[in-house]
Amino acid sequence: MKAAATLEAKPRENSGKGAARALRREGNIPAILYGNQQDPAKIALPLKELTLEYKKGAFFNKIVDIKVEGKVVHVLPRDVQTHPVTDVIEHADFQRVEKDSIIHVFVPVRVLNQEKSVGLKRGGVLNLVRHEIELICTPDSIPSVIEVDVLNVDIGHSVHINDIKLPDNVKTAIKDRNFTVVTVAGRSKEEEDRPVVAAAAATAEGAAAAPAAGAAAPAAGDAKAAAAKPTADAKKK
Repeated sequence: MKAAATLEAKPRENSGKGAARALRREGNIPAILYGNQQDPAKIALPLKELTLEYKKGAFFNKIVDIKVEGKVVHVLPRDVQTHPVTDVIEHADFQRVEKDSIIHVFVPVRVLNQEKSVGLKRGGVLNLVRHEIELICTPDSIPSVIEVDVLNVDIGHSVHINDIKLPDNVKTAIKDRNFTVVTVAGRSKEEEDRPVVAAAAATAEGAAAAPAAGAAAPAAGDAKAAAAKPTADAKKK
């Protein structure tokens, strides 16, 4: 079973807020290993290394090896608790897994060919109904993403889970319905009317500006007449 990362851990005996604060002062955080028909085990993990792996993304659908006192345990990250203000990791839970374990994982959805999509080129709007999909598989079968191609999806049409080819030995946790993953919707009535309102406003502004421009011409003519009058009087003299 190939792991995405290996983390060095230490066993811990004490629990509670005081013990957790003491661990954090040393640059570690408390964590729990559970599952695989074994008792839960309390461990301490280095905060820096765990944070680096967590920030790489897709942390919860990657197999991680945790090395405790020379023994390697294959685990799947299940929960990470962070500080509400600083977002610093404060606690983590990991599930033990074996090569033939059947696990539930949430895998993110990636949309392909948005720039070439028939519906989006016609002015449609992409609606990602499912940002991630819950799958059932073995640790070696976990896909990194679920790809959804919208190249031929027109306005008013959708892509359902049955339209997507999943990897071998991978099934969806929802089995009783063909749920929607992505839709391409038309623009709302308000969005369609917006260009018309803008054009009407521009026309009104142009109409208001036209009389003002026309009024300037007589004013210019009056100025010429006023300027020519003294010349005529000068000839009479």
